[in-house]
Amino acid sequence: MKNKLGLYLHVPFCAAKCSYCDFYSLSGKLEQRDAYTERMMQDIRQQSAVCRDFSIDTIYFGGGTPSLLGGQRIAQILQAIAANYDVEPDAEITVEANPDSMTDEFLTVSREAGVNRLSMGIQSADDRELQALGRIHTFAQARDAFFRARTAGFANLSVDLMYALPNQSMEQLIRSLDALLELQPEHLSCYGLTLEEHTPLGRQHPILPDEDTQADMYLAVCDRMRRAGFAHYEISNFAKPGFASRHNSRYWKQSPYLGFGPGAHGDFAGERYEIPRDLSAWLRGQAQPQREDERDIDRAAEYIMLSLRTSAGFDADFYTKQFSADPTPVQRVLSSLPKQYVHHTDSRWSLTEDGFLLSNAVIVSVLEEI
Repeated sequence: MKNKLGLYLHVPFCAAKCSYCDFYSLSGKLEQRDAYTERMMQDIRQQSAVCRDFSIDTIYFGGGTPSLLGGQRIAQILQAIAANYDVEPDAEITVEANPDSMTDEFLTVSREAGVNRLSMGIQSADDRELQALGRIHTFAQARDAFFRARTAGFANLSVDLMYALPNQSMEQLIRSLDALLELQPEHLSCYGLTLEEHTPLGRQHPILPDEDTQADMYLAVCDRMRRAGFAHYEISNFAKPGFASRHNSRYWKQSPYLGFGPGAHGDFAGERYEIPRDLSAWLRGQAQPQREDERDIDRAAEYIMLSLRTSAGFDADFYTKQFSADPTPVQRVLSSLPKQYVHHTDSRWSLTEDGFLLSNAVIVSVLEEI
């Protein structure tokens, strides 16, 4: 049986740059999509030689706005992958999509090409909030795009929701959440707004809900999602049974993946790398991956940090076997937490939803002990 491998493809194109966005994305470069597609297929072919012993079980187009490539370009890229890699028949193939670029051509052609999961960047059901975030779609457009995706045959749809927005009230948040749940998605990702200083929104220094209100918002979302039948499998992610993101889960499990495209990261054969965030250099074949020295990477510490972000939690037996490390210091810190914040069964320790709110502090405390 072959080992499993994921592919991540970074698509840097955007119709407009959102005011809060810190990802590598570019607006006004859409004329370079064909050159991007050709270069991507070339990289895919070149990398395939090192993957003979692997089968591909997840493919993820992230961005940026991958849906701006359109269905035909995505189909070409997937054909190149299928021709050069062993892609499993039930591989999860995800494309991030914004409602304003989910054309019928994109939906129909990408679905026929094998895309079976869409991650929709809706963010809010309030048009005023969308405008404040620099989004260029309305919620009516998002709703229409969602149902057109269903008509095109997509049975696995994820939606994004942001909370703790400038001047947002609890009532506004719950209205947005309920509106998204009325769509009946299989998955929801919920992120608190983080202000980055160098972004347009960060430079405006807007007033965000205070920490206590943000915590209340988070727990209210958790409660509403639980009552709607979603499992809370990672701090920011909720899924109906069987619909947890297989690709994102590989990051939290430290499973290998190859990264393609400017701004992409990869972790393969014990080597972690980042491709420079420079579309022009990448198109010329001059964006050489920047590789981390494995001696600078503490995989055991990363396992602690990542596992405590998930409902599966920290497994002391796995930690001992995988890293030849003593789990006692980790268990000592976790056992000192009130039961409101941590759950313990056999060798596993996981944070509760109240504990997720304190996860950063808990993780720091644990890492200081090992």
